[in-house]
Amino acid sequence: MAIDRLLGLACRKIQIYDQDIGQLKLETPSRLDALKRVLQGPEQDALQIAVRDATALRKVHPLLNNLLTTYSHRLLAQQTSEQLAHLRDSMILVDDRHALIRFDHDQARSKLLIDEADEVRPYLIRFAEILSEGGESISSSTLGL
Repeated sequence: MAIDRLLGLACRKIQIYDQDIGQLKLETPSRLDALKRVLQGPEQDALQIAVRDATALRKVHPLLNNLLTTYSHRLLAQQTSEQLAHLRDSMILVDDRHALIRFDHDQARSKLLIDEADEVRPYLIRFAEILSEGGESISSSTLGL
C-alpha cells in the first residue's frame, strides 16, 4: 500500500534503489501507469533505477523492459558495482519530497515519508552517491559484435 501511495504522488521524478526490484511488483497496471506518467513528463532522468542484481530486471520483467526501450531517453537503469553488494536497504524517492525507506530487504520494517523534504534530503544524497559509484548500465537490448 505504501508503494502505491508513493507512486500515486509522483509527478516529476522517481528514484529506486533495491536488491532486484522483484518485491516491488512494478509491473502491476497501476504502478506501471505511475511510472509512465512520470516518464512522459519534462524531467530528463525522470526514472532512475539502481539495483544490486539486474538479472530479474533483464529476464523476468518484460513490461519494464518495454519502458527501457520506449523511454530510454528519460530513464536511467544501472546495476551497482560489486563494492556495494553488501548493502541491504532499499529506497524509493519521489519528487525530492516523498520516500519509502526499507532498512533491510529481508525485513518488513520501513519508513514512509510524505511531504518531508528535509528528511528525504539525506536519502537523495545517498542515492546520488550510489549512482556515482558506477556499475553496469541496464539496457533492453543486448549488444554484440
